[in-house]
Amino acid sequence: MSEQPGDKQADWPPNDTDPAADRQEQANGEHTDTEEDRPQDPWAARRELYEHVPAAVSGSLIGGDQTGVSGGSVAGDVVMGTKVEHHYRFGVTTRTSGIIPSGEIDDLALVFAGYEELVHPLRERLCEERVLVLSGAPFTGRRSAALMLLRSLDAAPVRAVDPNTRPTALMDEVTGKSLGYLVCDLVTDREKPLRDIDLWAVRDALREKGAYLVVTVDLFANLQGVDAAEWRPPSPQAVLRSHLHARVLDPRKESELLALPLSREFLDRDDHQLREAAAFAEALAAHADGTITYEELKEVVPGLVREQVEEWFADDETLLRDKAFLISLAAFDEAAYALTAELSDALWSEFQRTEDAGREPRVGIFGTSITKRLRLSRAVEYSKEEHTEWGPVRQRMARFQEPGTAREILREVWTSHPSARPALLKWLRRLAQDGRPLVRTRAAVTAALLAKTDLASAMALLIEGWAKSKLYRDCLVAANALATAHAIEAPNIPQILRSWCDEDAEPRHRWTAVRAYALVGPRMPDEALEALAEAARTEGDEQEAEHIAESAALLLSDESAQVRSRVLRGLLELLREEPSGRRLALRAFVLACARADSRLLLRWYTEAATSGISEDAQRLALLWKAALGDLRYTADALKALAGWVWEADGDPQAERELAVLLPKLVDSTEDRKRLDHMLGRLRGRRGGDPPAVAGRLVAVLRSAAAPSAITGREVPMTTE
Repeated sequence: MSEQPGDKQADWPPNDTDPAADRQEQANGEHTDTEEDRPQDPWAARRELYEHVPAAVSGSLIGGDQTGVSGGSVAGDVVMGTKVEHHYRFGVTTRTSGIIPSGEIDDLALVFAGYEELVHPLRERLCEERVLVLSGAPFTGRRSAALMLLRSLDAAPVRAVDPNTRPTALMDEVTGKSLGYLVCDLVTDREKPLRDIDLWAVRDALREKGAYLVVTVDLFANLQGVDAAEWRPPSPQAVLRSHLHARVLDPRKESELLALPLSREFLDRDDHQLREAAAFAEALAAHADGTITYEELKEVVPGLVREQVEEWFADDETLLRDKAFLISLAAFDEAAYALTAELSDALWSEFQRTEDAGREPRVGIFGTSITKRLRLSRAVEYSKEEHTEWGPVRQRMARFQEPGTAREILREVWTSHPSARPALLKWLRRLAQDGRPLVRTRAAVTAALLAKTDLASAMALLIEGWAKSKLYRDCLVAANALATAHAIEAPNIPQILRSWCDEDAEPRHRWTAVRAYALVGPRMPDEALEALAEAARTEGDEQEAEHIAESAALLLSDESAQVRSRVLRGLLELLREEPSGRRLALRAFVLACARADSRLLLRWYTEAATSGISEDAQRLALLWKAALGDLRYTADALKALAGWVWEADGDPQAERELAVLLPKLVDSTEDRKRLDHMLGRLRGRRGGDPPAVAGRLVAVLRSAAAPSAITGREVPMTTE
């Protein structure tokens, strides 16, 4: 992918309260007319945007199916007409110490039934050693397994011990009448590791009173000399079936619930947490007894994502550096892990400045674990080839398991944690100035996602600032943000773009809107072309007129034949207008012929002419004739034709397409002479002898010429 001239890694955006920084920002804006700030080629800019948006957005942007938030489960409110509240308790106890009610353990035994084979080896070990340390990832059912182990040994009542208890103090906790003790997620670190000698002392005390202790720890607990047992959890599918079976007593109804499309979609995936499987089973049971509708059932899985995101950012257990990584991954979902990590540390620095103003941020160079980060983020790592200007490069990528997680994170941070906004805004402004196209694109996509959540703030704090910039590159980020925002159904984007095309609009606003129309146009081609025509009627300079024509040409070279047909009809109507409409129509048409990929307009004409779509064929021929006959565009039109002739040299299909088109462009002797001259003087791409196909096409022209066709009549301006 081509970089813009002058694309360099930019410094941090200046502090808004720093006068020196303000002066520097103004100085940066003085380079508008230099070679370093010329607008990027619009075809390359569109290609970069399409290549670098995440999959959750690309379908909407390019014109595929709308991609909404999917996955996850609203453990909060689900609003469908009237407000219905569903609260899913994720199975993590809120008690830190005390006797666990026996009814809770009995209820757990009902849904845990069938997993005896998973705990049987652990039961034998616990029975023998009295103390068992159970190691596993979070939300894999370690607590449930521990309770079932204690229940299988009749160790009741069970006392929950505070996880913040120092390992050296465990001995003091196994007193009283309880026969079962449970420490969930014991907190350990370098200063207070769990050591084998701590367990030896506890083991003797437990054996004397006939009691048992289970300690659960995560995979990164600080253990010294402890032989922890690895917990291998059941699959989410098995947990869902087990919980549903315990709640729905009718086997036929249970089978019908599991056959629902939502259930099949859930069961097809292996990356759900066990607590989510339990919550979905609870929702299915509620649907079975009529408590919730099917439409409300659809909102359960997206809501679990929202609950997970709120959990990440609402508690202090998630470190600030990890929160910065989550936000960075939300912006760079499906991008290279190294890039996500690099930019997450930049965001972490800004967060530190907010939390501890006056102190320089400290970013540790080492000490982060990829595995731990991705597990916390519920993200997966994979390998993929990424396009670069140097060719494809295989990268180590990372993405969220649930496609809707990125949107939920940005929504949560932006709306629920306003103190994070200043740092987030600085970070996004820095991304917009980065020399890497992917980074700039993701800044635009992130701004678009924020605009869907809070349009007024996103416009005022980000997008308008980029659109008013004296640097074209910033304006392009604004255009990409607005186009993406419209694709994901943020409100009022068409009105914003139209107002920026008015005669009274600021020139950079108008340029931003013109570029944005090239991207949103396929969704509203008539409105886009009308707005571009309105912009063309303003008293702009030749450079602005060229930019407007480029956007119209991009619309005319859209992949959708239906969009192209509507734009073509609009261009032919503009041909009647003098002078701005005619200039826009012909320049856009010639640009599309020269720049569209794979001879798109040539193939389009041939298909239309041979498949009975005569109106499109007639309109294309009329625009060709008008361009060839207008001295301002004759040379460029002939150059576009010459490019097709070069492609036809060695490509029989292209030669056949030209053989269909060229005779239709001849209405007079002058028309035939013009094409004869172009074909006769054409040389090979690298000079030398003319391509052989040129001679064959001359013969086609001469054989097709008839006295009745060469009358010298004027080129008609409409299809009527």
